Amino acid sequence: MTVAHEKLAGLDRQRVLDAVLPVLSAHAVDAVELVWRTDRSGWLLEVTLERPESRVPGEGVTLELCTEISRDLSAALDVADAIPHRYRLEVGSPGLERALYNARDYARFAGQFARLKLKAPLEGQHVLRGTLHGLDEGGNVLLESEQGAIVPLPLDGIESARLVFQMGGAGAPGGKGPSGRASGSRARAQRPQR
Repeated sequence: MTVAHEKLAGLDRQRVLDAVLPVLSAHAVDAVELVWRTDRSGWLLEVTLERPESRVPGEGVTLELCTEISRDLSAALDVADAIPHRYRLEVGSPGLERALYNARDYARFAGQFARLKLKAPLEGQHVLRGTLHGLDEGGNVLLESEQGAIVPLPLDGIESARLVFQMGGAGAPGGKGPSGRASGSRARAQRPQR
C-alpha cells in the first residue's frame, strides 16, 4: 500500500510507517495523506484513505471502514510506541475535491476536471483549470484548457493541484452545497489517543 503525501515532522517517520502500512494493506486501502499537525485541541494524526485504482475519490471509503481502520491503527501505533504523547487520530476519505500529489494521480484521474496552481505563471496565469488527459511520454501533465487546447505542464512546475467537482461530471456523485464546495462522500472517524 502507498502513501501519496506525508508530513510527519517531529515523529520517527519509519516507526510510524511501519505501524501504519500493514494496517492499510490489511484493509486494502492506500493513504492519500498522512499528516501530523496541531489544531486547537492539540496534536492530531490525520490519515486520508482511498481504494487503490478507484477513479472516484472516496469511493468505497465508508464510515464503518474508517472506524475499523481507526481502531486498528490506534492499536498498531500504541504497540509500536510511535507517538510519544497524547494525540487524536482522524481517519477519513479525501472527499470529492481530492488533492493530486504525483504522476500516478494525474494518470489515474484522466478525464476529470482539475485546478492546478503553477509555481511560475504560464501566459500570465498561475492557476489553470481544465480536464486532465494523463501524462505524455516525457512525464508532463496534459491539461485540456477551458478553451480546448491541450497544454503539457512539467510535473515539477505544479505547486498544488486538486480535482474540482462539477455537477454531472464524470463519476462524481453528490452535489454542491451552498458554499459551492462539494458535499457528501466524506467519511471521517475520530479517536482520542492516550
